[in-house]
Amino acid sequence: MIREGLGAIALSLISAGHAMADPTYTQLTYDDLNGWAADDHYAALSVFQNTCRDLRGIEWEVVCDFLKTDPDPRHFFERFFTPILIEDGDPMLFTGYFEPELPGSRERGDGYQFPIYAVPDDLVPGEPYYTRREIDEDQPLAGRGLELAWLTDPVDLFFLQIQGSGRIRLPDGTVMRVGYGGKNSREYSSVGMALVARGIFEPHQVSAAVIRNWVRKNRPEGRELLWENESYVFFREVSEVPAELGPLGAMNRSITPFRSIAVDPAFVTLGAPVWIEKAGAEPMNRLMIAQDTGSAIKGAQCADIFFGTGEEAGRAAGRIKDDGRMVVLMPSAMAQRLLAEN
Repeated sequence: MIREGLGAIALSLISAGHAMADPTYTQLTYDDLNGWAADDHYAALSVFQNTCRDLRGIEWEVVCDFLKTDPDPRHFFERFFTPILIEDGDPMLFTGYFEPELPGSRERGDGYQFPIYAVPDDLVPGEPYYTRREIDEDQPLAGRGLELAWLTDPVDLFFLQIQGSGRIRLPDGTVMRVGYGGKNSREYSSVGMALVARGIFEPHQVSAAVIRNWVRKNRPEGRELLWENESYVFFREVSEVPAELGPLGAMNRSITPFRSIAVDPAFVTLGAPVWIEKAGAEPMNRLMIAQDTGSAIKGAQCADIFFGTGEEAGRAAGRIKDDGRMVVLMPSAMAQRLLAEN
């Protein structure tokens, strides 16, 4: 699942983009990882097992086969993996994302006026489709049976597309879950940067909450602002995922709060263990698993931490914009080959 941002709220709203240098690779030891010995390696191993079977390549197969022996978690990682610091010249940026829960209905009416669309049958992956403005104004998808559900607020729909998945609380109290289905192959544009460019906010003031409030208080201008982001995400229903599990990530497996991160797969193999050292008001030294992606997540030192589901998770995720570093744990044979080639 390639998200519009399935998070990276702070990054996707205020990042202007940048050019990256060629990556460098530095081998570290486990003694170099701050807080390594104090982490809950069993928790990390449990999350790693969830997607290990989806990894391809002989090095990964050897690692994953050994899991059948029920190894000691810390010893397992230290025996089979080598810590590699990958850098591309840009500083580390940690952001947070979450799974929203929104009021909605499977039927239109009583305030439920904004549709969540399934993937249109005439959408061709990689080819530009209708823009966000065209879909909202001209309604070319209306009446085609593509409406999965209806929301009460266009801003909720916009941020659901940024997040890439969510839970819809229906009028009868039940919940349906939607996940990323596809996109219109139009360029993503940061509405947060648009507000900065207009002189309405300074970069440090922009957040998901600030944008929500501004759009809701300035309805006509707000709608025009959202249309500046031509990218549009379509969904699929994934209610078969148990409520106690997280949403599906890019590997089509449930992700885990505070153990799953979204990364740039150009630098980090999806499914790989990644050690993070997040600074900021609430430091976090923890072994995570790279199980998700996002179009706003670009670079070797860029990661989006999954905070969970609901408003509280959303508020916590929205506060994260911290520095630090992350170190990829590679199967040792793979790491040595990479170092020799670079």
